[in-house]
Amino acid sequence: MIAFDKIRLGFRRAPNPFNRKGLPAAILGAAAFLVMSAVVPASAETWRMASKVPPDSPEGRSFQVFADKVAEFSNGRLTVDVFPSEQLGGTEVTLEQLQAGLIHVYPEDSGFLQKWVPEVKWIGSEFIFDDRAHWSRFLETELVTSWFGKVEELAGISIIGKESDFVRGPYNVQASTRPWRNLSEMSGIKLRSHNNQLAVDIWTHLGADVRVLDWTDVYQSLDTGIVEAANSPIGLVEPMRFYEVAPHIIRHDAKSQGIAFMVNTKAYRGLDAELRDAVDRAQQAAGAYSAELMEKFAAESIERMTATGVEYYEIDNADFIERMAGFYGDLESEGTLPEGFLDAVASTR
Repeated sequence: MIAFDKIRLGFRRAPNPFNRKGLPAAILGAAAFLVMSAVVPASAETWRMASKVPPDSPEGRSFQVFADKVAEFSNGRLTVDVFPSEQLGGTEVTLEQLQAGLIHVYPEDSGFLQKWVPEVKWIGSEFIFDDRAHWSRFLETELVTSWFGKVEELAGISIIGKESDFVRGPYNVQASTRPWRNLSEMSGIKLRSHNNQLAVDIWTHLGADVRVLDWTDVYQSLDTGIVEAANSPIGLVEPMRFYEVAPHIIRHDAKSQGIAFMVNTKAYRGLDAELRDAVDRAQQAAGAYSAELMEKFAAESIERMTATGVEYYEIDNADFIERMAGFYGDLESEGTLPEGFLDAVASTR
């Protein structure tokens, strides 16, 4: 059993110091450090881990497994304090703190690393990989590993393990305020997207009216009509309570998703071999736990949500795939795709 009561929260929900207008990013990062230092004793043997999900969600529970296993495998020489639900700020602020070494590990979609290496965004391409195994093989290609190598050089951020080790999802759905069952019916829907231009371009090409919003703003935006729908791993729909305001849950399987355990390179390499091994093993243990948990949780979550009147259904996404084939073909003709991208996709099929 995982001792979830051991999650050490840095501070309670309070007015977010990172929302003060006019403060430069460096000052925001310093403010985060001061807040954390006031609560958590500074220690070379303590890492700070930020996440955007609630601690009782499947992902949050899996992140705590990572923290617990680091302590176990290192015999207490290294501990990890977990700060869930964007307590330390949104993604941009968190990445800046990770780069500066104020945060040591941030488990999230690797697509956010495109701020340093734009090619990374293509890892999240939708309606192009056959299945999760295909996508996982693609992540091991020389093309992808070279992108992450550039991120390490430019930003001082590394990825431990492989993004597909950790299961997010386990599949993608759209929580919508109105029902749709095919591409034509979805057209024109006001859709929330994370701040990723590729995702915006893809869903715009598919006919959605895309609005970029922070993850923690999704519920209120659905409730007030700012957006009508939001894509999400099925495993986060219930913990984020999206179903309360968007009662149509549509499985579309746009892509497979994992979580990249992004670490501050200097901090990671500064560990001795035994502690690096503890961190690596903890990432693998958390990934294995997530794979076991996600499928079970998804089935049980759907059962609970439908019992409240939510409508869940799976669609044939062939029309989405057909539309996107033209999208990727046009990008290759224009020279927009990274050189070798479609070849890497094809060679790992």
